[in-house]
Amino acid sequence: MILKLKRTPGIYLVGFMGSGKSTVGRALARELGWGFCDLDEDIEAQHKCSISEIFDKHGEAEFRRREHEALARRVSQVQKGNPLVIALGGGAFVQQNNFELIESAGVSIWLDPPFPIIRRRVEGSTHRPLARDPVAFEKLYHERRKHYAKADYHIRDSESAAAVVSILQLPIFHG
Repeated sequence: MILKLKRTPGIYLVGFMGSGKSTVGRALARELGWGFCDLDEDIEAQHKCSISEIFDKHGEAEFRRREHEALARRVSQVQKGNPLVIALGGGAFVQQNNFELIESAGVSIWLDPPFPIIRRRVEGSTHRPLARDPVAFEKLYHERRKHYAKADYHIRDSESAAAVVSILQLPIFHG
């Protein structure tokens, strides 16, 4: 097993919205027998409103502040020895303070399906405020890639959660 995971048993799934972080995260957590959390769901539960509402009423900067607080709480659990697979929102890993928090608290994995798959998955969704404008959405996808590339591992082009989970079943993830 990766020594880093023995010290801090956290797997952080990063990538653009629609990359499959929540779906893969749930399947991977089930396979490993670990806990799972979706950071966006944590934020919505704590603040009793949707991500879209937070963006619309308070702006992106306030959302990012709340996101960092939610991530810090989850990282604290991991650092106490509670194994978790955490699906981050698409912009969480882009924020330097979040990257620094995650860097020493487990392993980050970038899920990276091709843009046409992401566009198909996100098309028509109303709960993603940064996907409302298709041109800005694609530009954001390209801008964020350099940040996601800082992840410890990179998994390209998989349509199925089962395929990604099978890749993550490599011996380096188990002890």
